[in-house]
Amino acid sequence: MHDTFTDDPLDIREAVAEVPSVVAAIAARVAGVPVVMVATSFTVGVSYDPPLVTIAVQHTSTTWPDLAGASTLGISVLAEDHAQHTRQLASRDRTQRLVGIGSVDTHGGAVLLEGAHSWLECTVEAVHRAGDHDIVVLRVLRFARDPSRSALVWHRPARRRQVAAG
Repeated sequence: MHDTFTDDPLDIREAVAEVPSVVAAIAARVAGVPVVMVATSFTVGVSYDPPLVTIAVQHTSTTWPDLAGASTLGISVLAEDHAQHTRQLASRDRTQRLVGIGSVDTHGGAVLLEGAHSWLECTVEAVHRAGDHDIVVLRVLRFARDPSRSALVWHRPARRRQVAAG
């Protein structure tokens, strides 16, 4: 065990960035306009009965307040092919986030990105304040996946291809 512990938020942030996580796009049609944000804090397997997943959203997010009121949210776990689009999807210019990126609207108003590794249609189950973030618990209504695609992974802080086990 390492003998030097820290409580410095910047050190903790840097250390957490070294833990790989998938990159997900959360999207919905709000007032007729597609709204999307990117999360690297997407957690699956929170509960299987009922099926629940989570995301963590910074209080400073300007996109989440719009998405929070949507009746359903689409979560697209990005595939390796989306690597060149992650900066665009997270851009400050919200009007350009989906330009040139194929998407599909569900009947419930969720927006799903084409070519993703997997897709979830969700509703907000609960929101818990946690420091400078909110932990958003989402109930999965429907799920689909494309097993031929590998998920895009965020690590140290770079987008990397998934490393296959085995």
